[in-house]
Amino acid sequence: MSAVSSDSAAAKRPIEPSIAGPSPPAKLQRPSHPSPSADEVPGDAANGGEVAGVKSEEMAGALNPRAQRYLVAVEYVGTRFSGSQQQPNQRTVVGVLEEAFHKFIGQPVSIFCSSRTDAGVHALSNVCHVDVERISKRKPGEVLPPHEAGVVKRAVNHFLQKNECDIMVTDVRCVAPDFHARYKALERTYHYRLLSGSEPLSVFEKTSAWHVPENLNVQAMKKACSILVGHHDFSSFRAAGCQANSPMRTLDELTVTEYCKRWTRIGKRLRHRCFVVTARARSFLYHQVRLLVGLLKSVGTGDLTTADAERILNSKTVTAAPPMAPACALSFVICCLSEAHVFDHCGR
Repeated sequence: MSAVSSDSAAAKRPIEPSIAGPSPPAKLQRPSHPSPSADEVPGDAANGGEVAGVKSEEMAGALNPRAQRYLVAVEYVGTRFSGSQQQPNQRTVVGVLEEAFHKFIGQPVSIFCSSRTDAGVHALSNVCHVDVERISKRKPGEVLPPHEAGVVKRAVNHFLQKNECDIMVTDVRCVAPDFHARYKALERTYHYRLLSGSEPLSVFEKTSAWHVPENLNVQAMKKACSILVGHHDFSSFRAAGCQANSPMRTLDELTVTEYCKRWTRIGKRLRHRCFVVTARARSFLYHQVRLLVGLLKSVGTGDLTTADAERILNSKTVTAAPPMAPACALSFVICCLSEAHVFDHCGR
């Protein structure tokens, strides 16, 4: 689920476990979490599906001194969402959350996500912040203490359960009025699932994995990862429409791990080889993760070589990259925040 960390990378601790299975080793280790450079400010960039766009009100703290700012962790199945950010006449993650909070407190709120996701992209633990003023229904104008975090979680989930049941609040923390879920993020992690094999996908996998009929050469994919990890100009993995000021990014981790689960019982088909691509960085360019996976898949099938991976990276043009991977197999896994900005009690 959501994670918080001290300024030392070694001090990261999750609020709750994120997903089952061991985490692949990092390819590039930051010794600490210094302030991001001017060309790598998370607010300037997109994540795997995030569009940049900084609004002045996003940077502001809680303007209402009577409001409590909450850090909210959410999980959702992205299949029926048109992305995370508000869009007119579309069902979005932020729209559904704001509606649930409105029903809870009786007034509109604005929710700001740490990481924006595209239509079809899932999240095991995305985080956001929201300001909530507790208003007395019996005595208008009466100042009441902030809601406890547990009350907020239960109440919002009550209203979310009436809305398709594909989104849930997993954790709520009270935070300082100047906390910002997006700009206080130290790093973000994505997982992408590929299923390799000639058999058709199970109906349960079609919205959570990319089916690759060909065999994948995992060693070639890992070699390509070693070329791509690190600090580079990622213009070749930056989709049209990206509003980031700079294509320079530091990719801390890019790994491919195979998870072997094969069924032999009667009535169970021989399952596909399952590969998970892990991408971790402070911030990502628009569609960067899906473009990277598209390249790794092409290397794995033999359509491209590891030399091609280096050539595409150095070309600094997205037209050199193969088609990006579909959104349905991408999951935002975790966002690490500075522990100094998070506390577990309400009030100032």
